[in-house]
Amino acid sequence: MEQDLILIDKPKGITSFDVIRRLRRSYSSMHNGEKAPKIGHAGTLDPLATGLMVLGVGPGTKRLTELTKLDKEYIAEILIGESRTTSDMEGEVVEEKAVVEAVEILRSKISTALTEMIGELRLPVSAYSAIKVDGTPMYKRARMAEQKGEVVEDVPVRIMKVYEAKLLTVELYADRAVARVRFFVGSGTYIRSLAEELGRRLCYPACLHSLRRTKVGGFNIKDALQIEEVFKKAR
Repeated sequence: MEQDLILIDKPKGITSFDVIRRLRRSYSSMHNGEKAPKIGHAGTLDPLATGLMVLGVGPGTKRLTELTKLDKEYIAEILIGESRTTSDMEGEVVEEKAVVEAVEILRSKISTALTEMIGELRLPVSAYSAIKVDGTPMYKRARMAEQKGEVVEDVPVRIMKVYEAKLLTVELYADRAVARVRFFVGSGTYIRSLAEELGRRLCYPACLHSLRRTKVGGFNIKDALQIEEVFKKAR
């Protein structure tokens, strides 16, 4: 952890802060209890997402504001035929609709819809996003509303930039479909919002099934380390 920037391949099931917490703990244990240097990130990933995180260490944290503005590439699996409260697989099912098209027809429709999504889109963000409204993260408001049996409806609308949207594969599972898509987008673009928008254009409910971030600006996932590898390197 002597370098100013570290590239991490975040695993599924932990938060972005969990990654930082583990690195701090590892640093301290490797340096006789010495306090770890300041560590920050250039963009979070949801617990269900995997892939590239750019971390600043010590002096490197001064670069994070600049790095958060970089364009990003993702590989997204989008579930077509089902929408959920959180816009991903973590939430409860809101709407279902059987996918009836043959895979060849569906592939053509998805490719066309993705092409038409390239550009600037005004889209609502997920009610479970980290965007703050009146100082409170959206996901906290959504969870409080959920406990009361309510739904947050006044979600912010943001301009999201899509530079590339390419369909990689489509697979049918009973009356659902999963489209694997590569997105190259501007900073501040929410892939969960793009997943739902794709569904709307196909006249189906949709949500994000899985997500992997592969690039942040010129940084590539192929150069990232597993958390355990950073620990070994620190030794």
